[in-house]
Amino acid sequence: MKRIKLLLVIMVFGMMLTGCMSTRHVLGYDDKDIDYDKASGGGRYSILQDHGPSGDVKVDHLPDLIPKWEPKSRGGNKSPYEVWGKKYWVMDSAKGYSAEGTASWYGKKFHGHKTSNGEIYDMYAFSAAHKSLPLPTYLKVTNLDNGRSVIVRVNDRGPFHGNRLIDLSYAAAVRLDYHKKGLARVRVEAITPEKGQSYQPDEVLDETPQALPDKASAVSQGADEKAPEVVFTHLQLGAFNSQESAEKLKHRLFEAFDTDIRVEVNQQGDGLYKVLVGPYKEANELQKWQGKLLESGFGDSVRVALLP
Repeated sequence: MKRIKLLLVIMVFGMMLTGCMSTRHVLGYDDKDIDYDKASGGGRYSILQDHGPSGDVKVDHLPDLIPKWEPKSRGGNKSPYEVWGKKYWVMDSAKGYSAEGTASWYGKKFHGHKTSNGEIYDMYAFSAAHKSLPLPTYLKVTNLDNGRSVIVRVNDRGPFHGNRLIDLSYAAAVRLDYHKKGLARVRVEAITPEKGQSYQPDEVLDETPQALPDKASAVSQGADEKAPEVVFTHLQLGAFNSQESAEKLKHRLFEAFDTDIRVEVNQQGDGLYKVLVGPYKEANELQKWQGKLLESGFGDSVRVALLP
């Protein structure tokens, strides 16, 4: 009988100890210090501690964002605004902005909830949260420890704890390969196209896929010679290091459009496997398919001219 009582006491003590350890693990502080209202966003979030998906996430099928001019969002640009008793001011413009600091990431806790500008947060898209940049702003973010880069679109506010510079979506953290570490040293650079224009990076980012146009081989010409007009024949939806990844995107396109679409995987001199839709002889047909692909969730495609 005494032995049974002793076991019961040990089990109860063990449960109490485990409960305390779980609380510290989840929230980072003791029971007496827990601010459940803050941790749950005033009851908005059902998860107290953020975490990523249970399995590995592949992002090589996601085309890189092509920054373009966008008007400021109606939501999320109030200045100043206040969070947890502290005021923050929003910059008038992101032009010329560059900074280095610590990046964190946010995932499942916020997935499916509204961002600061009213959009829905998708942890599988390339987005970010920043305390002071106008919404939206496009940024090139580089992991200073491994040189990997990703372009993200800032549509949310944060991070508001520690001295962190930026919160990236889970997919962006995977692209930069710090999703298992939680934090990374990064450089962020704003990309601010002029109104009516989009930005075409001069270099392919370190990770793939890249939705960048092929650069035609330049022929040395005299200063007085007129360069031939470029005729766009295809739409490029991504460029991959892996042929398997390119074929997966090709298969998805056939599943969506069946025999209506013409898709090819083209490996060129840079070694990347590029997924191309076309060819199209007419510019209006090219534009029509660009809209179709965007509406069907395949992202922004890039018009390219393939040399014979």
